[in-house]
Amino acid sequence: MQTKKLIDLAKTIRSKNAGTDKITFDIIFRERENYELVKSSGCITKATMAALFNLAEDRICDFVEYDPAYAIKFTIYRRLPSGSPGERDIFGCQQYPPLLDIEIPC
Repeated sequence: MQTKKLIDLAKTIRSKNAGTDKITFDIIFRERENYELVKSSGCITKATMAALFNLAEDRICDFVEYDPAYAIKFTIYRRLPSGSPGERDIFGCQQYPPLLDIEIPC
């Protein structure tokens, strides 16, 4: 079976703060075909994201497939509030790399 990495299909893959207690992840596509391919693959779901980031599924507070923008978005609760002692990414912008290498069947 042939696959493509998510980084090769998406226009934008990013993470950022969603308040002091959450980080949101965005996967945005230019083409509807790539968006539909990823969406229908079952590779990006609440359960698969919890597994990928080694989280309990209830730490994912939102998971949305937004068809008008060809986007998939999910938000997680942080372990520690942004800026807390021991918190490693104040802006939440360095959390997305595990998404880049997800293999999507073509």
